[in-house]
Amino acid sequence: MYKDIFLNAGLNENEAEVYNYLLSNGRCPASEIIKNTPLKRGVVYLTLDSLVEKEFITEKMMEPENSKVRNKKRIAFFFPEHPESIRRSLEIEEQEIKKARNNLEANMQDIISTFNMVSGKPGVRYFEGDDGIKSVIYDTFTSKETIYTYADIETINKYIKKINEEYARERDKRKLNKKIIFSDTPYSKNYLKTYHLKTTDSRIVPGLANFYTVMQIYSNKVSYITLSDKTKIGVIIENAEIYQTHRSLFKQQWKNALPVDQLPDKDSKHK
Repeated sequence: MYKDIFLNAGLNENEAEVYNYLLSNGRCPASEIIKNTPLKRGVVYLTLDSLVEKEFITEKMMEPENSKVRNKKRIAFFFPEHPESIRRSLEIEEQEIKKARNNLEANMQDIISTFNMVSGKPGVRYFEGDDGIKSVIYDTFTSKETIYTYADIETINKYIKKINEEYARERDKRKLNKKIIFSDTPYSKNYLKTYHLKTTDSRIVPGLANFYTVMQIYSNKVSYITLSDKTKIGVIIENAEIYQTHRSLFKQQWKNALPVDQLPDKDSKHK
């Protein structure tokens, strides 16, 4: 009658068959279930044990109800528990699945890193839209070291200002240090005059043209964000060699970078 519903609720084929029979017919001994279902004797007893363990049915020793039975030795009768027991079990299973999913997500980065080490292939993940960009930016919170960043702040403020400001506040709380190289533009210079985070060292490379993107280098990863009126795209590449290459290049650029207050005044006149 309700067998398919019980199957969808997580009972296996045999459990659904036996529970459905007990629900339809009430208490009965195992012999009656064997007689009136297609299940074999051994399967019925194993299934009854399973349903008792899950607390979907109850076992109780009672005298046979047939008055013609001479031997009144007590035998096991089985009673269906309230169907609410199945719903409770399903809710517990859903909670366990959610917990397992959260645990997997929390450790996914380490799992991916292990896979990449074994396979020798760079791990590449692709993201789109505001939520995707946020995922790329917030992935830097997995870093245990200083984050190296190239940033086009004008483009950032135009397309993802709120996301970036929330991220910056959270990074400051976590005391996660970052070094940022900005392009040499009037917008960058003006912005850096008031941009001071405790965890951030921001500089400009004189003459460095605007690069219209964001690149972050951290913990064997390099991420890229491209923003425009038509698209918002993010990519995370996890590979030790790619990471080391970009890290070395950044350090070299950093040697030529200057704080905004130390930049030469292009408008000054030389005598």
